[in-house]
Amino acid sequence: MIRKFDASTALLLIDVQKGVNDTQYYGGSKGQRNNLDAETNILSILKKWRTSDRKIAFTKHDSREKNSPLKLCLESGQQLEGMEPSEHDIVVEKDVNSGFVGTSLELDLRRAGIQRLLVVGFFTNVCVETTVRMAGNMGFDTYLVHDACAAMNGIGHDGAYYDPDLVHNMAIANLHGEFCTSIVTKDALELCDQDAEFLDRVQGNE
Repeated sequence: MIRKFDASTALLLIDVQKGVNDTQYYGGSKGQRNNLDAETNILSILKKWRTSDRKIAFTKHDSREKNSPLKLCLESGQQLEGMEPSEHDIVVEKDVNSGFVGTSLELDLRRAGIQRLLVVGFFTNVCVETTVRMAGNMGFDTYLVHDACAAMNGIGHDGAYYDPDLVHNMAIANLHGEFCTSIVTKDALELCDQDAEFLDRVQGNE
């Protein structure tokens, strides 16, 4: 069973910025992104969270890479529509993959009494995966909404093309059962209102 998400649970939105749709920058000339429903799912969870008294946290990526679309000084570095933070939300800016490195995120969450995290955002195999791994190591009870995340295709060291669904699914497989429990949007929404007796918490690195 997974217990209902209460006031000790924060929604963590990772890098929900316009530049995540720049497929050519991240995936090359054949760039593709998977899960085009991610934004819709993120918005449904965010809307549900806003109607409650639960904490919301955002990471914003401000890349060191010269040509990256995820720079806060660019329009492409701004928030996706409907995903702007409010004045009461936790907001941290980062320039590496993890939301915890070089930021006050852990301290802000601890001060707010947060013990559990519900994670959504971009990209599944990069900033989401790195942040979820660290959250699990730090002792947060972590839940990853895998259909509220997305990945780009990968290009291997030998030039091989890796489909974005494969990249996404492998990242989830690496995290689920070790660093977090992976769930879907429907389950996340229901857990806002009641326990989920049909789901099992499987996070294991404790």
